[in-house]
Amino acid sequence: MASGSGAAGEAVSGAQLIAESLKAQNIEYMFGIVGIPVTEIAIAAQAVGIKYVGMRNEQAACYAASAVGYLTSRPLIVIGGSSDRNQETMGAFQEFPQVEAGRLYNKLSVRPSSLEAIPTVIEKAVRTSMYGRPGSCYIDIPGDFVNLQVNKSSVKYVECCLQPPISTAEHSAVSEAVSIIALSKQPLLIVGKGAAYSHAENNIRRLVDLCGLPFLPTPMAKGVVPDNHPNCVAAARSTALQHADVIILLGARLNWILHFGLPPRFRQDVKVIQIDICAEELGNNVRPAAILLGDINAVTKQLLEEFSRRPLKYPSNTEWWKKLREKMMKNEERSKALALQKSLPMNYYTVFHHIRELIPKDCILVSEGANTMDIGRTMLPNYYPRQRLDAGTFGTMGVGLGFAIAAAMVAKDRTPGKRVICIEGDSAFGFSGMEVETVCRYNLPILIIVVNNNGIYTGLDADAWKETLKFGDPATCIPPVSLLPNSHYEEIMSAFGGKGYCVKTPEELQNALKASMTDKQTPSLINVMIDPQSERKKQEFPWLTRSNL
Repeated sequence: MASGSGAAGEAVSGAQLIAESLKAQNIEYMFGIVGIPVTEIAIAAQAVGIKYVGMRNEQAACYAASAVGYLTSRPLIVIGGSSDRNQETMGAFQEFPQVEAGRLYNKLSVRPSSLEAIPTVIEKAVRTSMYGRPGSCYIDIPGDFVNLQVNKSSVKYVECCLQPPISTAEHSAVSEAVSIIALSKQPLLIVGKGAAYSHAENNIRRLVDLCGLPFLPTPMAKGVVPDNHPNCVAAARSTALQHADVIILLGARLNWILHFGLPPRFRQDVKVIQIDICAEELGNNVRPAAILLGDINAVTKQLLEEFSRRPLKYPSNTEWWKKLREKMMKNEERSKALALQKSLPMNYYTVFHHIRELIPKDCILVSEGANTMDIGRTMLPNYYPRQRLDAGTFGTMGVGLGFAIAAAMVAKDRTPGKRVICIEGDSAFGFSGMEVETVCRYNLPILIIVVNNNGIYTGLDADAWKETLKFGDPATCIPPVSLLPNSHYEEIMSAFGGKGYCVKTPEELQNALKASMTDKQTPSLINVMIDPQSERKKQEFPWLTRSNL
């Protein structure tokens, strides 16, 4: 820690200190909504070279910042303005116990005690967010700190924090895990978001190829090993989970996404080998047969080294592989049959079939919505890591446009020309649809595709809507899952200077996709009208479904 790098008598404001401290920690992007008392912070951030993106909704801003954290390994830092210190307990403007509330949701929640301490606090927040399991940190800034000034010589300036240390598993645990895998009859490797975050794709690909293991990616891990790899069993997900006798969890949690690891989705006697960077995660819901605590990339390398001493190649002609391939073929045939249906309005599978045929393989896919997101996971393959962003463990809607804006900003700087395609249900689009203006304001060439079924899960067509209204007040007779039929969301994009398309047939969809792909400079939105009653194909296990609707 160095102190007093400024000249004697030179003053610096709180806003400047915040911006300079963030820049010193290699923060590149800031998303937010300015207002009293934080406007000056955004201006100061731009002055030091941080890219500020002004959003239309704080929720979307936070989603955008979290997506940048995932894409750049710089997790979310939330900076909030609070009331002036001398007004505390008086009922000040926006007075709220923000630091205390933030402790429920963040790895660190803190308020600097003085302007001089700001660089130290920001370094600690950034370091805490990256070390161990990545997570958000909250920094509270009293309103009077923003424009208050101090002498630079009194400030404790701090260098950029060191990169997170890389931890490895105990050798005995690695050896035990390899022994369990060697004895398995029906193994399954589950690749989680943690594997994508740790950039473990090369070692995991080597592990899959070396050992011949079937693997299943979780939503945000799609592409760590390409979805078209012959060992990917995503198309037989339920069968793979239900019948595997040994499961290797690579940075995936046994939470609701994986049905908690419990029967009937899993065998009662399944042996779980759990690999995670967070010790507190080990043993949640299911007692593991082996635990490997450490960085996913480093531990995978340890497994590879152990397998080089004790070679294992799981045969490709086992009954287990036969069962998985039969189920995959059956499910793919069902999806293909739905995709090739000629009837109008189109169904989800037809829409995704044409999207898959025309979008670039290396695009960043953002998706949200109930059926839209779930079906998209199966119909739209990912070939590269960290290029799918969806609701994931959040399970919340509204993430889509924030994620897409973040991805477009990062892509513009790091991989110019890479397309960002955001595919949303009409209900999900409504959560943050005004961010279309943000997309156009920053001229981000995002393609937004709204799969419009007039509702949440299902909707009503125009005729059924009119008939229903005959029964009285819409608030008492319109089904809660229904939205206004045939809404022209494409006109929102057109209103802000982008290009909007409304399509109802496969031919119109193809033409709109081709036009959007050709124009690499202009934001566009394709509003795809589909059958309001179109749904996901019947599932062996209704996924967390408790409703009879």
